[in-house]
Amino acid sequence: MNNEIERRRTFAIVAHPDAGKTSLTEKFLLFGGQIQVAGAVKSNKIKKTATSDWMDIEKQRGISVTTSVMEFDYRDYKVNILDTPGHQDFAEDTYRTLTAVDSVIIVVDGAKGVETQTRKLMEVCRMRNTPVIIFVNKMDREAKDPFDLMDELEEELVIQVRPLTWPIESGPRFKGVYNIYEHNLNLFQPSKQVVTEKVQVDIQTKELDDRIGTALADKLRGELELIEGVYPTFNVDDYLKGEVAPVFFGSALNNFGVEELLNCFVEIAPSPRPVQAEERTVQPDESKFTGFIFKITANIDPNHRSCIAFCKVCSGKFSRNVPYYHVRHDKTMRFSSPTQFMAQRKTTVDEAWAGDIIGLPDNGTFKIGDTLTEGEHLHFRGLPSFSPEMFKYIENADPMKQKQLAKGIDQLMDEGVAQLFVNQFNGRKIIGTVGQLQFEVIQYRLEHEYNAKCRWEPLSLYKACWIESDDPAELEAFKKRKYQYMAKDREGRDVFLADSGYVLQMAQTDFKHIKFHFTSEF
Repeated sequence: MNNEIERRRTFAIVAHPDAGKTSLTEKFLLFGGQIQVAGAVKSNKIKKTATSDWMDIEKQRGISVTTSVMEFDYRDYKVNILDTPGHQDFAEDTYRTLTAVDSVIIVVDGAKGVETQTRKLMEVCRMRNTPVIIFVNKMDREAKDPFDLMDELEEELVIQVRPLTWPIESGPRFKGVYNIYEHNLNLFQPSKQVVTEKVQVDIQTKELDDRIGTALADKLRGELELIEGVYPTFNVDDYLKGEVAPVFFGSALNNFGVEELLNCFVEIAPSPRPVQAEERTVQPDESKFTGFIFKITANIDPNHRSCIAFCKVCSGKFSRNVPYYHVRHDKTMRFSSPTQFMAQRKTTVDEAWAGDIIGLPDNGTFKIGDTLTEGEHLHFRGLPSFSPEMFKYIENADPMKQKQLAKGIDQLMDEGVAQLFVNQFNGRKIIGTVGQLQFEVIQYRLEHEYNAKCRWEPLSLYKACWIESDDPAELEAFKKRKYQYMAKDREGRDVFLADSGYVLQMAQTDFKHIKFHFTSEF
C-alpha cells in the first residue's frame, strides 16, 4: 500500500491568463504518452484543440473555464494534473482545486513577470504551506533579464527562489538553457512537435565555446558563478516546507525545458500529505478510506446529462462496489462505476489510492465539501464560497421551457459556478457571481446544454452577507426593517443584500448582536 501512495504526485498548474498553463499541460501529456500530437489553445489550421479545454465555449474563446483533471504514468510515478482556469472570474474554482493538491507549479510569462492573479494564488499556497515550483515561460520571445526576474519573483511572491536551469539569452537570440540540476546543456531548436537534444558539456572547456560562441560562453560562466555565490545550495526539505521555490526556464509552446521540469518535479515533489479534518489529522497511509468532494461538473457527456462529483482520496484505498458512509446524509452508498479522467475521456476504475482523484456519478446526492468514509464521522474544512460581487435577476425567456431552466440553474449552482439567492420580498431569483464572464458562461451553457433561454435584468447591489444572531428578537427586528433586502440561499440561510457600503456599515453599527459573514463557512 505504501508503495502505491509513495508514487502518487498530485498537483495543480496555476497562473495569470495567457501565461501558458494549458500549453504546458499539453506537453506533459505528450511526455506521459497520453496524446500523440499536442493541441493548440487558439485553434489554427490544425483542428486539434487543447485536451484539457473540452467545453464548447472553451474551444471558441481559447480560455479555460473549468478545472480539468488528467492522469498519466511517467517513469515509475503516477501523475495527476489539475489544469485550472487563470481568468479571475473563475478564481473560486481555482481556490477550491488548491485544497485538493499536494503541490503547485506556477507559470510566469517571461516578458510580463508576476501579474495580479499570480499574487493572489500564491497567497492561497502560503496559507496552506503548499510547495511551489516556478516555470518561466515564453523564453523564445523577448523576456526580462533573468536576474531581474528572480528579484521580482522573490519580492512579489514573498518566497525565496533558487534557479535550477538558466537561460542563454532570449527572443530571437535564444540559444537554450543550462541545466544546473543535471549539469548539462540543452540546445534550442524551434519546433512544436519534436523534443530537443541534450549535450553533456563541461562548462570550463572550449567545447562550450564551439557550441554557443565565445562571448555567450563567457557570459554564461560568469552568470553561473554569480548564481552559486548569491543563492544558497538547493535543499529539497526547504522546498517541501514551502520556503524555497525552484525556478525553471523554457518555452512550453516549443516543447523546450518542459522535460527537465517534469523529471525534477517527479523526483522532488511530495507524495500525498496528511489532511486536516475538523476532528483530527488524517494520514494518507491509514488503512481505512476517507475522501472529500471538491468539485462537481454537469454534462461532461452531453448525451447523458450526467453530473460527476470529483472526489479527492485522502487516505487508504477506494474500491469499486464497496459500501461507503456519506457523512452529511448519514447513510451508506455504493459506487458501481467510479471513473478516472483524461479531461473529458474517462475510464472505469476498480481501485484508487490516497492522492488520486476519482469521479463519482452524481444525481443530486453530493454538495461541494461532502465527506465519504468507512463509517467514521469526519468533516474536511476549507472549501469556502466567497461573497459575490455582481448580481443580476435571472428571468425565463421562453415560457415553454420553465422546467429545463429550473433544472439547469439547479445543476449549475451545484457546480459552484455562481450562487443563487431568492428575494424574500418579491420571490425573484438572483444570481450572484465573482465576475462578468460567469453570466455569459451560464447563459451559454443553459442554452446549449439544457435547451433553456434566460435573460438578465440589472440589479445594483454592493454585497451579499450571511447573517446570524444569538438574540432572536434583534434578528426579527432587523429582518422587518430590511425586508426588501432579505433573501435566502439554497441552504435556506438568511442573506442580507446590502445595496451600498454605507448601508452595510450602518447596519453593522445599529445592530450590535448580529454577525455579518462574507464567506459561506461559519
